[in-house]
Amino acid sequence: MVTRGFRSRSGGRPTLEEVAARAGVGRGTVSRVVNGSPRVSDETRAAVEAAVDELGYVPNRAARALAANRADAVALVVPEVESRFFTEPYFSDILRGVGAALDSTEMQLLLTIVGNDRERSRLAHYLAGHRVDGVLLVSVRAGDPLPELLAELGIPTVISGRRSEREPLAWVDADNVAGARGAVDHLMARGRRTIATITGRLDVYGAQCRLDGYRQALAAAGLDADERLIAPADFTEAGGRRAMAELLERRPDIDAVFAASDVMAAGARQVLRERGRSVPGDVALVGFDDSVIARHMDPPLTSVRQPIEEMGREMARVLLEEIADRRPAGTRSVAPRQVVLPTELVTRASS
Repeated sequence: MVTRGFRSRSGGRPTLEEVAARAGVGRGTVSRVVNGSPRVSDETRAAVEAAVDELGYVPNRAARALAANRADAVALVVPEVESRFFTEPYFSDILRGVGAALDSTEMQLLLTIVGNDRERSRLAHYLAGHRVDGVLLVSVRAGDPLPELLAELGIPTVISGRRSEREPLAWVDADNVAGARGAVDHLMARGRRTIATITGRLDVYGAQCRLDGYRQALAAAGLDADERLIAPADFTEAGGRRAMAELLERRPDIDAVFAASDVMAAGARQVLRERGRSVPGDVALVGFDDSVIARHMDPPLTSVRQPIEEMGREMARVLLEEIADRRPAGTRSVAPRQVVLPTELVTRASS
């Protein structure tokens, strides 16, 4: 028997033709088996796979990709400044999940951070060359032209978080409304009644949904959503600090705060400490994400856990399905895939 140490007659790697000769089939049949075509009988497939194993044949990945008009690569595009990408745990968790999902495939992952118009233009030029098979978009704001550009180019795309209720592209999202409602219900169950919220950027649909959840929880309890208890921020620690200071100026009687991210909650915690407000004695505090920040705050932060790594894995899975289902524009017969993952409130000492 010939083992994996086999060398072809030319002295190089075994060729497709040599595999075909060993299996007693044509070159085209070997190609179909190697590329996973179903148009091969089980008996023939077994013969070809045995020949591949015996000869140690390794397909030429670049040639295969070229022949199939594929790049064997996907891009993870983050339309944010680098400082936020490297300080916000959300992005690293998404990246970890995407990487885990692609680990068992031949797809290469390209990470691109797009923080300004020049970088966006450069990315558009790169993508127009069809150098990737699909794109994963994270943290997309309303009005960002990237999704429409990708649609025009016909590049399969999956978004982490919808831009609106009528998002036309495939997307994966957490149940932001239910998560926020659960956070506020928890605070009310602890006897809190003057509950403020620090929102994220309201041009991000997820931030709008968390604000909606806050309003719904208050309405269900018969409480009015006093606009003085709502302060917009930008998902940053500095934004959380500014918003908390504004809230205390408007309503010094605040006894609880729901922050739409752990990072903003950390900023709010700093201001509360500076103003002599104890947590949770004077003001109970709840965040969103259940990131590493929540576990290391003093006191540890109650937070809404969204399964961020799972979201990354699911995004990659959906994108691979979109790539496999790619059809000419206007001929697609199925709606874009939509996935909503549940959240969970993790209770700690801050509330």
